[in-house]
Amino acid sequence: MSSPLLSLAEASLALEGNAGLVKILHGITLDVHRGESVGLVGPSGSGKSSLLMLMGGLERATGGTVRAMGQDLGAMNEDALARLRRAHVGVVFQSFHLIPTMTALENVATPLELAGRPDARARALEELEAVGLAGRAGHYPSQLSGGEQQRVALARAAAPRPALILADEPTGNLDSKTGAQILKLFEELHTKGMTIIMVTHDDDIAEHCERIVRLRDGVLESDVLTERGKRRAAQQG
Repeated sequence: MSSPLLSLAEASLALEGNAGLVKILHGITLDVHRGESVGLVGPSGSGKSSLLMLMGGLERATGGTVRAMGQDLGAMNEDALARLRRAHVGVVFQSFHLIPTMTALENVATPLELAGRPDARARALEELEAVGLAGRAGHYPSQLSGGEQQRVALARAAAPRPALILADEPTGNLDSKTGAQILKLFEELHTKGMTIIMVTHDDDIAEHCERIVRLRDGVLESDVLTERGKRRAAQQG
């Protein structure tokens, strides 16, 4: 098998809080290969979102190592990490994190423009069309529903064609029907070859992925294939 897209070896995270040092993650060892889809599940406070942040270099491990795309994230400065994310990683947050003073089109085009893409606006419109929002390109976030804002956020993450998409409770603020639409869009990105890692508290949502990694109290409790993952493994023989 090829080298992992992501590889964590005994990765730990401890942060200073009001009551002193808080240990959040403890010795996480985990590989994710290109083209996989992984659901990160566990009770509130188990460390799911923190693990996602380590994977994207948005938090630094305080122990062990985290490697992404063959690079040691702990050895990189903030500028290098930002360049790595810009080139290879899309992030989707539960609270959307759209820029309120920009239209949907401008929100999606911004990372492409920062990357120096001359076709940024055309690509952004293409991505909005892919999520069914080409007709809302000129609208501001405040003029969009929660589901529409999440679709814009997903289009923004997918527009640079990243190898990896990290999603933190992307359906958490949405009703079940809208959440199902968002999951379908993630599945479409996965079929295009993107690696998806999704934090969720809902096992039914995690079942849409090929693997379920379960955390409890900052420790990796289990790592199993779903039925979808077993079918893929069988196909790959």
